[in-house]
Amino acid sequence: MQIAVIGTGYVGLVTGVCLSEFGFRVTCIDKDGDKIAKLQQQIMPIFEQGLEKLVANNRKAGRLSFSVDLAAAVSAADIVFIAVGTPQSEVDGLPELEYVNAAAKEIAKSLKDYTLIVTKSTVPVGTNRALIKIISEINPNADFDVASNPEFLREGAAVEDFMSPERIVAGVDSKRAMGMISKLYEPICLNGAKLFFTTFESAETIKYVTNTMLAMRIGFINEVADFCEKTGANIRDVAKGVGMDQRIGERFLQPGPGYGGSCFPKDTMALQQMARGAGSPSLITEAVIASNNLRKEHMVEKIVQAADGSVAGKTIAILGLTFKPGTDDMREGASLVVVPALQKAGASLRLYDPHGMKEAAKQLTGESLTWCKDGYDAMEGADMLVILTEWNEFRHLELKKVKTLLKHPLVIDLRNIYKRQDMMKHGFHYVSIGRQDVIPGQPWIADLNLEDEQAA
Repeated sequence: MQIAVIGTGYVGLVTGVCLSEFGFRVTCIDKDGDKIAKLQQQIMPIFEQGLEKLVANNRKAGRLSFSVDLAAAVSAADIVFIAVGTPQSEVDGLPELEYVNAAAKEIAKSLKDYTLIVTKSTVPVGTNRALIKIISEINPNADFDVASNPEFLREGAAVEDFMSPERIVAGVDSKRAMGMISKLYEPICLNGAKLFFTTFESAETIKYVTNTMLAMRIGFINEVADFCEKTGANIRDVAKGVGMDQRIGERFLQPGPGYGGSCFPKDTMALQQMARGAGSPSLITEAVIASNNLRKEHMVEKIVQAADGSVAGKTIAILGLTFKPGTDDMREGASLVVVPALQKAGASLRLYDPHGMKEAAKQLTGESLTWCKDGYDAMEGADMLVILTEWNEFRHLELKKVKTLLKHPLVIDLRNIYKRQDMMKHGFHYVSIGRQDVIPGQPWIADLNLEDEQAA
């Protein structure tokens, strides 16, 4: 089976590379000639664990290629994936379909034999039916079907998610399309994945509802964490106790500085706007968006409060700039709110991220910023340390060394990756999320579950 993937962004590149790993012949297409040239040299446009190795292996095996020639790739393909960007409109918050529609028009001109056109891009409800109309108008004699096949890839674990998904959702309107999708995903389904067929509209909706539901869990547990700080409850115990209920589960119940990335912010906004447009407003979705925006501002307040009410003239070491570990993606990350706010408040910042420095430097600027070679370099001479992203290399810092590098033993852990008793033993003033601060010598520290408290 020959496959063409239009778009070599995050979704398109992962999709094409992983399908080639399953033995299909895949051509990944992009109009950006420089990007394609780099991919042909195995220079990755994104950081994603395991992706570079798969590209090398499958190019060597002759199953994976990169090209700017859309017409040639489409005319030879049995299945064509549309995996182009759908940026959020600044006007109404809905995804813009300029690139999707343009891809559909180009595909229509190049179709020869029967072809299944699969939409991987996240698109509003009704888009796939609109694509059928666009293609049919341009090429009335085309023999084709369209399928809606939303992606559920976590950045930082995208290869694993594609290879071993919990389910594969496909919106179709013909048995022929259903058969092609079944054949395509047979290698994955043999490993236990469930293939779920539904309508275009339901598949499109599933994508948005999934991400909004997960964003809602994050937003809610963050609010619960604030409640725990006020009442003396421990958010770790609360989240664990709640997550043990099988009706709820434990995933996405870790508090932090708010969600970010390319999906949750954009998809929650899109669902909000689509719901309004359909005359069925989603008040819960609107509350999730508002809560997450406030969350990032609250993290700035938390840092300032920990610094005795002012960061003016102080130097702050910040570890982690990407919105989550395992990726170089900065989109909607907490750092894009926290860093500028601290700069505005008069602080100097020493920054480090294992893989996000290049992207971060494009968006975070100013003379008050110092870009450091590693985490310890960032701490050198700083008044305090803020952990903003939970990269693994930050989980096992040499605490004795940290204390010698910092001017003051103040650590603000916005990801709860350390045990409070460990920080207390090393003499730190340790501020975390959803747990009362630990300051050496204070008798009110509850230690009922301290020995069982595990880092996230």
